[in-house]
Amino acid sequence: MIRPVLLAAGLAIIAVVAGAGYWLWSGIHEIENRSMIEEATVEPAPVEVRPGQSFAAVANQLVQRDLVTDSTRLRLHARWHGYADRIQPGEYALEPGLTVAELVRRMARGQVIQYQFTIIEGWTFGTLWEQLGLHPAVTPTLPADATESEIMAAIDRDEVAAEGRFLPETYQFARGTRDIDILRRANRALERELTRAWEQRVGQLPLDEPDEALILASIIEKETAAPEERRRIAGVFVRRLEQGMRLQTDPTVIYGLGDRFDGRLRTRDLREDTPFNTYTRHGLPPTPIAMAGRASIHAAVDPLPGDALFFVSRGDGTHHFSATYDEHRQAVRRYQLGLDEP
Repeated sequence: MIRPVLLAAGLAIIAVVAGAGYWLWSGIHEIENRSMIEEATVEPAPVEVRPGQSFAAVANQLVQRDLVTDSTRLRLHARWHGYADRIQPGEYALEPGLTVAELVRRMARGQVIQYQFTIIEGWTFGTLWEQLGLHPAVTPTLPADATESEIMAAIDRDEVAAEGRFLPETYQFARGTRDIDILRRANRALERELTRAWEQRVGQLPLDEPDEALILASIIEKETAAPEERRRIAGVFVRRLEQGMRLQTDPTVIYGLGDRFDGRLRTRDLREDTPFNTYTRHGLPPTPIAMAGRASIHAAVDPLPGDALFFVSRGDGTHHFSATYDEHRQAVRRYQLGLDEP
C-alpha cells in the first residue's frame, strides 16, 4: 500500500512542478514576445517611474494599466536579468510593438522620453526666460520675475550680463529638468563656441576680447537673416570701428528703447542718447543685444574684406552695400523712399 501512495505523491509533485514551470514559462514568453500595444489611435500615456520607486511598484502600475497580466512573473524576470535594482526615474514612451521586456530594459538604461527646448537666434534674454517658463516639461526653480543678476548667479555666472550669453540651438532633456540646468547648458555651450571662434579669428580686428566679438555678433544677428550677408555686414562694422566711425545701427537703438519701442523707429529715437544708441556714441554697446548663433559669431571674427561702409535694406531680407555716402544716399532713395535718383 505504501508504493501506490508514494507514486501518487510523486506524480502530484511532478504535476505541480510542471504546472509551475508552464506558468512561469508562459508568463516569461508573454513578457518577451507579446506587444503591450498592438495599435494606437492616440499616443498612449507614458509609464512614469518616480524617484525612489521600487520595481514592484512599477510592475503593479503596469498590471493596473492592463499592460501585463501578472506582476509576479514580471518581477522574477527583472530579477533574473538584473534589471530590478537598476531602473531609473523618468517617463518611458509606449509605442505599438513594444514588449514588456524591452520596456524594462529601457528603464534599466534610463532611456527616458526626451523633450526639446529651442533657443532662437535673435531672441533677447527676456524672451528666452519667458519661453523657458512656459515649457510644460521644465521644472521652475526661480520665480518668473527673478532678476537677471539672480538668474546668472544661479548658474554660477555672477557679474555677467545675461543678454546674449546663451547659444541658440535645440536642447534635449527629460521631464523635470530644472530651468537653471538648461540655462547652464546653453551658457556653457555659448562660452565654448565663443572661445573656439576667438581662437580662430582672422587678421587684426578692432576687438580687444571675445566679449566684444559676441556683442558684434549679436548686432550682425539682428541686422540680417541672409546667411550670405553675415560676413559682409561684419566687414562693414569692422571697417567703421577701424576708422572711428559710429556704427549707426538701428537694432541697438531699438534695444536701448526697451518696452518703449512700438514698432516704429523715429528720428527722435535716433537722437536720444542711451548706452545702446550707436548713432550718438562711438564703439560697441556695453552688452550684446540678442542671442547670436554660431554663424554670426564666426562672421564677427572673420569679416569679409572690402570697401563697403554702408548698407540699406532692399525690403526683401537682403541689403545693398555701398562704399561711399553718395552711393548709400542713392540706395536709400531707391529702396527706402521708392525714388529714383535723377
